[in-house]
Amino acid sequence: MRRLEGKSVIITGAGSGIGRAAALLFTAEGARLIAVDRSEAVEDTVAEVRKAGGTAEAVIADAGSEPEVAAFIAKAVSAYGGLDAIWANAGISGGLVPLAEQTPEHWQEILRINLIGPFLAVKHAIPHMVRQRRGAIVCTASVAGLKSGASGHPYAASKAGVISLVQTTAYSLSGTGVRINAICPGLIETGMTKPIFDGAKERGSEDKIGQLNPLKRAGQPHELAAMGLFLVSDEASYVNGQAIPVDGGLTASMPYAGKPI
Repeated sequence: MRRLEGKSVIITGAGSGIGRAAALLFTAEGARLIAVDRSEAVEDTVAEVRKAGGTAEAVIADAGSEPEVAAFIAKAVSAYGGLDAIWANAGISGGLVPLAEQTPEHWQEILRINLIGPFLAVKHAIPHMVRQRRGAIVCTASVAGLKSGASGHPYAASKAGVISLVQTTAYSLSGTGVRINAICPGLIETGMTKPIFDGAKERGSEDKIGQLNPLKRAGQPHELAAMGLFLVSDEASYVNGQAIPVDGGLTASMPYAGKPI
């Protein structure tokens, strides 16, 4: 039997990258999906899912808008009879703006999407899940939320906030049967990180991408999707309140660029 057979699932940021990879993997495992993105590219994701024989509906929405979040969660419950899992994956990077040049507006938009977005997903998902006495929530955080040096200041702060949101929510949901965890990606090749990869190619330094982690490479969206699948599946029934790095080993130590043993 497939791991998510018949389960109602929402994935935000499903128009590309990790979200699209998760949409394809989850539906291949039997999930009935509401794919959410503010880009029309989410329609392409759903077309791929359906071509592969999966069940999905596309919703174009802003993951940082409470009325829109409430609406797509209600749509999942109406369409599929409940809500078994939600992956609050939508996020923006905000670029690398020098600290002295950052504005409150810059911070507010990054926090709105990256931190308030997951909060809204949690807020509107948990009443349905608590009534069912089951459910799994996954939030995309980042290694930037664990340690410095992986991003700009507001992005890192937003992802540290996601980790705290997950930890505090796990205890708020004590005894309900609802689990929540965060995934902390390292350097993953997605649309968000495209400038990094393009810049390396232009300089002829592709071989240096991922050099600070023990695997000496960047990750791929499907590798994050696999962790998400585990966390929303019954196989992770005792995993709760965790922030799990998927980073090739980067956060296992301080950065090390020496020769391998």
